[in-house]
Amino acid sequence: MATTKAREDVKNDLKTLKEDVKVAGREEAARLRAKASETEARIRAKAAEADAVVRARAEQARVQAQAYYEQARVRGREVYDDAAERFDEAQRYVIERVQERPVQSTAIALGVGVLIGMLLAGRRR
Repeated sequence: MATTKAREDVKNDLKTLKEDVKVAGREEAARLRAKASETEARIRAKAAEADAVVRARAEQARVQAQAYYEQARVRGREVYDDAAERFDEAQRYVIERVQERPVQSTAIALGVGVLIGMLLAGRRR
């Protein structure tokens, strides 16, 4: 009987131990789930912060690029207007010189035309 009683005690102790291990396992799993949830919340918060920083910097870059574009557009317009004005001045100068000396201008134009013709003809040979 003592052996049977000892066996029963060991069985009961093993059952209790098994239940204790199950409870400890559930508690540990719950603790790990809570820790994972906390970590996930921190990661989401950090991601939101990083997203806000990236969006702010992208907006700054967009504004700066727009300012550079505007400066380049204004400068390009200034250069274009200056070049157009110089071209008009050169055109007026040439017209005035041709009107002052029409025969000389015609002779020069004929000479330049012949020279260009000879240069182009020389390439064909």
